[in-house]
Amino acid sequence: MPAQNVEPDLARATDYARAEKAPATRKAYLKDFELFGVWCQDRGLDVLPASVEAVAAFLAHEADRGVKPSTIGRRCAAIRYVHSLGKKSSNPSPTADERVKAVVRGIRRTHGVAARRVLPATADRVIAMAPRPDGTLAALRDRALLLLGFAGAFRRSELVGLDLADIQEVSEGLRVTIRRGKTDQEGAGAVVAIVRGDVACPVTALMEWLRAANITEGPVFRSVRRGDHVQQARLTDRSVANIIKSHAERAGLDPAEFSGHSLRAGFLTSAAKRGASMFKMMATSRHRSPASLVGYVRDQELFVDHAGSGLL
Repeated sequence: MPAQNVEPDLARATDYARAEKAPATRKAYLKDFELFGVWCQDRGLDVLPASVEAVAAFLAHEADRGVKPSTIGRRCAAIRYVHSLGKKSSNPSPTADERVKAVVRGIRRTHGVAARRVLPATADRVIAMAPRPDGTLAALRDRALLLLGFAGAFRRSELVGLDLADIQEVSEGLRVTIRRGKTDQEGAGAVVAIVRGDVACPVTALMEWLRAANITEGPVFRSVRRGDHVQQARLTDRSVANIIKSHAERAGLDPAEFSGHSLRAGFLTSAAKRGASMFKMMATSRHRSPASLVGYVRDQELFVDHAGSGLL
């Protein structure tokens, strides 16, 4: 049997291997490896394969210029990932060397690993932040985005990824289908229930935006140009964070304390404060483990049945 050319199949195999990572992860890894590449080129060092000494020195350089340990860990993961997929992957990744691992551990020990916690957009805050309809499409969109993002404990990538086909209005509220999430890389999908509200209803806000913007298919949340011109392109992750910060400032809050994660954190914080079942919280937030929610519940119960109550 004549030999077959396997190059096309190998190329497709490489594409599939790359697809194991979410697009956002691949984008971050690409940026990280580009930074490493520039650093190496400035010093006349090989980038691929890189030496153990080069990787260790690069990570130390990043730490000394104030890069967070969590970001340095991602830089290291990016270097490892590119080496594993590169044509020279027969060489062991330099990140597997104990010297590099020791540098990473030393950076974490020296600079600490505590994550910066953003301020949650709790129910009272998100109600204050959500703009009242003022005749502009941008206000309707932002109101719908803030209220829906909170009510569904959505990640910003999930919000901007919504299409009209993913929204189903029912008597109780909405059934929102998430085609793929951060913890669902294989695309099994999930359906999130959105209940109607009495003070600030996310269902009403969303329907008002869709009708006013005349959205009949495609992306739910889109850019609005000056003059109330709705664009076809969906909003970006960064746009969601900017909208949250903008309306936090308008409500008299410090925008620097809010991020794209604030809506999700706000729902979980508010639900925990009301004593919601952890499993019901997980049904909305789609966390795979209760351990991920312990922090939200613990923060709300710090003073409940405190051991020091009545002692002084």
